[in-house]
Amino acid sequence: MKQEYEEICRAAMADPAHRGLAGHTKALPRLEVLAKSLAGARGAVLIRGFPVRTRWGVVGETDGPSGICWLAGALTRLGVPVQIYTGQNCFDQIEAARQLAAPKAQLRLLPHRGGAEFARQQLEEFCPSHLISLERPGRSADGVCYNSKGISIEELVADAEPLFLEAGRRGVATIAVGDGGNELGMGRARPLVEEYVRFGSRICARQQADHTLVAGVSNWWGWGLCGALSLAAGRDLLPTAGQEEALLGAVLEAGGADGETARADGTVDGMPLSVHLEVLERMRRAVARAQNS
Repeated sequence: MKQEYEEICRAAMADPAHRGLAGHTKALPRLEVLAKSLAGARGAVLIRGFPVRTRWGVVGETDGPSGICWLAGALTRLGVPVQIYTGQNCFDQIEAARQLAAPKAQLRLLPHRGGAEFARQQLEEFCPSHLISLERPGRSADGVCYNSKGISIEELVADAEPLFLEAGRRGVATIAVGDGGNELGMGRARPLVEEYVRFGSRICARQQADHTLVAGVSNWWGWGLCGALSLAAGRDLLPTAGQEEALLGAVLEAGGADGETARADGTVDGMPLSVHLEVLERMRRAVARAQNS
């Protein structure tokens, strides 16, 4: 793998908060191969939306809207049709991010329950080649969705699993992004989740994606895939620091909250924006170096 792809991997997989999973994941994904496959996709389904209880209600958390929507924007700029799916509790935050980052992508609402027929219909009509789930709750071995604290959020989560499973049955390439192991498609990381994540045995998702991308913060792999697509396509598809700051502001204005603290104070997964922008800058430097070489 070329050095620039490796640098993007290491930035996305940094673990400055010592949360455990990314810091103990030694194997790097085959990012260059994955990026070239995504760049030539005939259509991409993106699933996102992790609900969090706050004092003002149930809303979508700040980790995820940025990563999924900048990725959607990068793909549409390459001519790839994109459909984003989320639940009602997270819809407003995703829509705010989509308007800024991916206005050409379509946003669809997942049914709260009974999504099998919905999934068949959507994939039959759209015919995607790729599905990416980023920071979306996945059901554990007992069929329940849990947050990172081991608390059930099953009643808050719309039915995304049928869309993921139907994609697998149709031969759609599936990619899972997560930072705690309780996210849709992260089942291949179970040994690491059980060993290094608090409540890992209880919360680890049962679904297994074709490609598992373990992040320090899930947004970072959304950016990482944008960076990898930039390298594959020979053009800059990453957001700037100013654009990311504006997007986070829009998500907060739409009611979003930090999933770790349940507060709307500008943090993401308990870390200030400056930490996240440093990761983004590492990726931007890798892409710029490749373009200038």
